[in-house]
Amino acid sequence: MSEIEAAAPEMAAAVVTGPGAIRIDRQPAPQPGPGQVRVALEGCGVCASNLTPWAGPEWMQFPTEPGGLGHEGWGRIDTVGQGVTGLAVGDRVAALSYHSYATHDVAEADAVVKLPAALDNQPFPGEPLGCAMNIFKRSDIQPGQTVAIVGIGFLGALLTQLASRAGARVIAISRRPYSLDIAKSMGAAEVIPMNDHWQIIEQVKALTDGQFCDRVIEAVGKQWPLDLAAELTRERGKLIVAGYHQDGPRQINMQLWNWRGLDVINAHERDPKIYIQGIRDAADAIMAGKLDPSSLYTHDFALEELDTALDTTRDRPDGFLKALIRFG
Repeated sequence: MSEIEAAAPEMAAAVVTGPGAIRIDRQPAPQPGPGQVRVALEGCGVCASNLTPWAGPEWMQFPTEPGGLGHEGWGRIDTVGQGVTGLAVGDRVAALSYHSYATHDVAEADAVVKLPAALDNQPFPGEPLGCAMNIFKRSDIQPGQTVAIVGIGFLGALLTQLASRAGARVIAISRRPYSLDIAKSMGAAEVIPMNDHWQIIEQVKALTDGQFCDRVIEAVGKQWPLDLAAELTRERGKLIVAGYHQDGPRQINMQLWNWRGLDVINAHERDPKIYIQGIRDAADAIMAGKLDPSSLYTHDFALEELDTALDTTRDRPDGFLKALIRFG
């Protein structure tokens, strides 16, 4: 009997049944089709982009598909579909797939990245790690530049580390004292509490001799941080929009953007091939010592605790940065 024809193992999968409510279903794991692999997941990161559907907006349809909303999974391939080459049962991979709040998920073979054996004991939520690498690449950060990062969550912390290890001077701006402590540990040269718009501008102006910053990365996804980020960007500097803006339209100060001649970069990728390259780059960066996310995974939850994991991601208690769902 081939791997494809073997009886599917039982799968546990979270189903979001309504705003703030889940159940756990048990059913046969899906079989991969041609060009696909099935991954027995070790874990899945919890993404802040889940919070809007978790709150139950009018456009959201419940119940979700089993495992739905989860897209930061990693684990080992346990079944290979027809026509797949270069991947084998037992390979440990990060997967760009979309039903990973479950013990198993199916992914296209070209949407998984084999992980080095040296990372076997480390969690690897590939999608956000790859996202950080792609934003860093788009930011074109060079040694000696001054870089402000507005918002130090998981993404902002990763970017702080990448930029500081690349030789930039990082000014980290965030609301929570814990996040500012994390930024310091990631290499930030200065940290500023995100509490008063004009005070922050004056502090950054003083720190840069009135020149402001070569690069400013907005990593919050709200109107005020976007406004602030533009104010902190020097003439002919680059403003990088990395925050996930999902709660309606934005207004911009085009007079400021135009007067300063800013290059404005929307650093969100939509091409799966670029996402996958970012995940490969993240694995390479960790192996090379340019990136170390290990201290940023602050909270672990079982699949049955997904509701608590999502609530914690929303409420961001002291000491929280990134939640992982762990299987087994």
